[in-house]
Amino acid sequence: MTKGLFSNQHAGLCRRDLLILAGTAAVASYSQRAIAAVGGAPIKIEAVSQGEDVFAYVNRVKGSFDQQAYQQVIGAANEFKEGDQTIGVGALDDTTRRNARALLTNTKLSDLHDHPLFEDDLQRLIWQTTDQAQFQKIKDWTMGQLREFLLTGSEEEIKGVMNGLTSDSIGFVPKLMSNEELISVSQKIFNVMPGTKLGAKGYMGARIQPNSPTDHPDDIVWQVFDAFSYATGDIVIGTNPVDSTVESVATVERALKDIVDTFKLGDIIPWCVLAHIDVQGEVSETFPGTVSTMFQSLAGTDDCNKIFDITNEKILKYARAKAGERYGLYFETGQGSEFTNGVANGVDMMVLESRKYGFSRAIGIELAKVQPRGAWLHVNDVAGFIGPEVFKSREQLVRCCLEDMVMGKLHGLTIGLDICTTLHMTVSLDDLDWCQDQIMPANPAYLIALPTKNDPMLSYLTTAFQDHVRLREKFGFKVNDAMWDFYKRIGIVGEDNSFTANYGDPLWVYYQYRLAKGDGRPKDAVYAEGREKIREVEKRGVDLATGHGEEIWDLDPTLAAKVKSLYDDAKQSLWAELTPEFIAAVPDAVPVRTLSSDRNDYIAHPTTGENLSPDSITEIERIRASWGSDMPKGQIVISDGLNAKAIMDDGHLSPYLEEMRKLLSEAGVTVGDKNILVTSGRVRAGYRIGEMLFENADPDSLRGILHIIGERPGTMHHAYSVYITVAKGKRWSEKGIDHDITRLVSNVADTALHPKEAARETLTIIREIVGKQVNNSRRYG
Repeated sequence: MTKGLFSNQHAGLCRRDLLILAGTAAVASYSQRAIAAVGGAPIKIEAVSQGEDVFAYVNRVKGSFDQQAYQQVIGAANEFKEGDQTIGVGALDDTTRRNARALLTNTKLSDLHDHPLFEDDLQRLIWQTTDQAQFQKIKDWTMGQLREFLLTGSEEEIKGVMNGLTSDSIGFVPKLMSNEELISVSQKIFNVMPGTKLGAKGYMGARIQPNSPTDHPDDIVWQVFDAFSYATGDIVIGTNPVDSTVESVATVERALKDIVDTFKLGDIIPWCVLAHIDVQGEVSETFPGTVSTMFQSLAGTDDCNKIFDITNEKILKYARAKAGERYGLYFETGQGSEFTNGVANGVDMMVLESRKYGFSRAIGIELAKVQPRGAWLHVNDVAGFIGPEVFKSREQLVRCCLEDMVMGKLHGLTIGLDICTTLHMTVSLDDLDWCQDQIMPANPAYLIALPTKNDPMLSYLTTAFQDHVRLREKFGFKVNDAMWDFYKRIGIVGEDNSFTANYGDPLWVYYQYRLAKGDGRPKDAVYAEGREKIREVEKRGVDLATGHGEEIWDLDPTLAAKVKSLYDDAKQSLWAELTPEFIAAVPDAVPVRTLSSDRNDYIAHPTTGENLSPDSITEIERIRASWGSDMPKGQIVISDGLNAKAIMDDGHLSPYLEEMRKLLSEAGVTVGDKNILVTSGRVRAGYRIGEMLFENADPDSLRGILHIIGERPGTMHHAYSVYITVAKGKRWSEKGIDHDITRLVSNVADTALHPKEAARETLTIIREIVGKQVNNSRRYG
């Protein structure tokens, strides 16, 4: 590609990009070098002495304090999760786990405070925002005493000291508790959103997640109407964008704002488009009044937040910019994001999750300074999104959610859950109902809400609108009072608090919306228009729930059958492989393989899909040699990812390749004439190919990889993504290319973002990068 065509900077990744990078075909499994850094093998603790604490044990077995052994002992106290085992901080066996817990039980909070598991700027921010007066009250307690206090103390007593707990100490608490004990603690701590009942005892709300495969405003607004028809949604209306350009995000923001304004809900519920916070900031500046609450994904280490393109100071400045506003910030977290990106720094997933809540607490303190009446800040724990490399089973999902609930509440946060699973985990649709029932006694502030359990864009399973109806009925939970009054106002709920005949009818909500806009047409005319819009929405692959089955909380049987068929198709897609016939049909294909021995190895051990086999490395070297002194500016790489069908389906790959090569040629950009076709490839395989191809490039000349990869399945679209990764020759030669310089075009399919349109969007992104030539974190560095 011509010099200067690509910048080595990137626009901040949006939540969808981050989730794909951390949890789908693009999963960045913990690197081998990072595993080696913590010793690799699980720790074994055969015996401990009476009253021995963590530090005495480490000194006894190592001869002096050893940071790595310390991290391993702390990690070994966790319940089993695959992610901890991967980085070498999991227990070898149950005896080790019991002994690690005994050591931790005997350890003083002051000693743990003085020995952080990992110190960086985030850790220092957490120390600075931990209440020192409260810490002095409890610093001489052991973890065992803290555990007992939390189990027996009242909410008032707990809140009298919990701000004096560091995030590390809070992250140690669940290690010493059973599920029942975690529920007991969670049942007595409630952090209520200012001026609401959100997060209060007996209340369980919903974040409406109206995702669209194409960001079509009608897809989004009709899912909101659908949610309202089930009296579901009260904390935020938040959609995940496919396209994170300023103009596209602004369009969706305006569509959500219109609903809130039309129904006069401005003081009751905010809206949010979950693009990167810098993009939201630019939308707010360019189109004043279109942005409500602001979102960002958080990580538990500086290194991982760098990949997310954020710093402590950046988020603190965004908090200060919310001066005087009711709606503050909204964060999403989840165990495993650090290890999947190779930057856990030897710390177990649960403690790193707790550090994210410490980050959130620090931001909440800053918000309180600029909004004394109380600004909204809430956290959504996306517990099961990444996949089986973090944990695999329904029991582990329940455990993770209960751990995170306690840690979030002890940080003083209003915390909700995304009780979710990927389609390459073993958790089924029915298992999710079981998980919900196990977790609900802990009283999360809210859950995610979709028309069905299946997200039409993110391709994962979570909570349906009607699941909320079932859970509210079973556990006696309420919706925030102000929003419940709105549901009465539009006739979904009667004065006796029971559902009316309009329950489950988004057409009725649309009719109320048109009336609120002053539309004087007859009801039949509005309904006819609404039915046509629903047909258009569903044709684009977005299902809307209407009515119900045998029970009021059951999906309509026809829709339930469709959701089951999509689930079954996803399982088939996961195991699909590129066929010899397809490989032969790809023009100028050079087939290569990663280190994955087969499909099972690829799914179970993501790292194997990140590096090429020895024979394949030879093939890449042949391509490089064939260039001689005429090295192109870019190379196209194609991988099966978690959905080979997305690549092989008719009308998917060929139109993109043809259009992309045509557009690049017209722009005067040289691209390698071969198409490198990777079996069992993940996103980092593309980085490694680029490093081999461009290691001898002009140090100051930019080179790029366009990596086409099958997204994880779960929708009708069989979509793929295109990863645009660019760096100067010097960076390629130094190796270590990673996600922080990657841009993404996603949800490409003949039924979603059309391949030819995706090619044009790819070129648009390239031109945006060329035009900026500066750090795209434009606002707050």
